[in-house]
Amino acid sequence: MKQFKLFTLLAMTMLLSACAQAPRPLYNWDQYQSVIYQNMQGDETSVEEQISALEKNQQEASAKGQAVPPGFHAHLGMLYAQLGKEDQTRQQFEVEKRLFPESAPFMNFLMSNKKGATK
Repeated sequence: MKQFKLFTLLAMTMLLSACAQAPRPLYNWDQYQSVIYQNMQGDETSVEEQISALEKNQQEASAKGQAVPPGFHAHLGMLYAQLGKEDQTRQQFEVEKRLFPESAPFMNFLMSNKKGATK
């Protein structure tokens, strides 16, 4: 009888632990980290290719109902600035400010310092 209780307890523990789900990530990191790494390493990947990868990442995250990580829109804005697309740069900085209010001082600095954003 004691062995039966022990077996039942062990079986219930295994069954319940099998039902547990891994925590869902807060953000969709997909291509973001590799694009940042390529950019910082001075990889031969063009700015247009990096923008394309990030835009694709953003669309996939939206389709899955996930958020993009902090800094995503700021980095995308910096890439647009490298191409001289000021409207899209400002739009991405505004989105970053709205989603992550703690980034507002830095985004405001970048928007007021166009030369700093286009370097």
